[in-house]
Amino acid sequence: MLSIIIPAYNEELNVSLAAEAVTSLMKSNLIESEIIFVDDGSKDKTYDEICKMAKAFDNVRGMSFSRNFGKEAAIFAGLENAKGDCAAVLDCDLQFPPEKIIEMYTLWQEGYEVVEGVKTNQNGSLMYKLFAKSFYKIMSKFVGCDMQETSDFKLIDRKVIDALLSLPERNTFFRALSFWSGFKSTKLEFKVEDRVNGKSKWDLSKLTKYAVTNITSFTTAPLQAITVFGLILLCFMFVLAIETLVRYLCGYNAEGFTTVILLLLLIGGSIMMALGIIGYYIARIYEEVKGRPKYIISKKTDE
Repeated sequence: MLSIIIPAYNEELNVSLAAEAVTSLMKSNLIESEIIFVDDGSKDKTYDEICKMAKAFDNVRGMSFSRNFGKEAAIFAGLENAKGDCAAVLDCDLQFPPEKIIEMYTLWQEGYEVVEGVKTNQNGSLMYKLFAKSFYKIMSKFVGCDMQETSDFKLIDRKVIDALLSLPERNTFFRALSFWSGFKSTKLEFKVEDRVNGKSKWDLSKLTKYAVTNITSFTTAPLQAITVFGLILLCFMFVLAIETLVRYLCGYNAEGFTTVILLLLLIGGSIMMALGIIGYYIARIYEEVKGRPKYIISKKTDE
């Protein structure tokens, strides 16, 4: 059986469209499936629509978080409640084409355990596209895998699901963890479609927060960058000290306080930045040590 996980946040206009499209697609291809909607603490009538779809279709189930915990939590809640031999993640706005799930399922039947959806285009304004491109380049360097060659739209085998669910960490990065898991994988290109209803929930601030959270939860590269920057600064100071000594021996006095002030500002700013990065990692450790759950489910359609 194929489990299709659909995270939803303020998607009341798209829930029925997604349920009908996916159900029709599965039936026409004779694939036994279940659809799991995860309402991520929506402020509209998303969960009411999910309940309606659960009554209208036997293969539809749903749950609702007690508050907004984020897309990562919604994906893992779906994986934990999935009963299928494999699972696919699909956005509720249908920007990820549901018909590609059939191709993913075929590749899974051929023996692939992770089928990565790869975007061939990027929707949005020019500014958004430029930011997204920069975002993926930075994430790729820090995380250690090409983030432009992966997305949340993917299909994973039951073995991969069990491996991801066994991870004790609270702050997860689904897109990179499927790469990190190391199972037999392949890629499938797809075109991102325009949203049918509503607007994207992602803006510049949310994408920045998403990047920082996932970088710090998946890699220690920023901490290593502090060391590299410190060495560069040390070399700069060493060269400046030699220059000052040479000028002194040649009978020239070091001039002005401007250089001193600028150096103090540079050093002070660097120290504060380094402390901020270290503090962010300490905050992540604090969150992990508390051991709070990734999410809290307040309601389920099958209860």
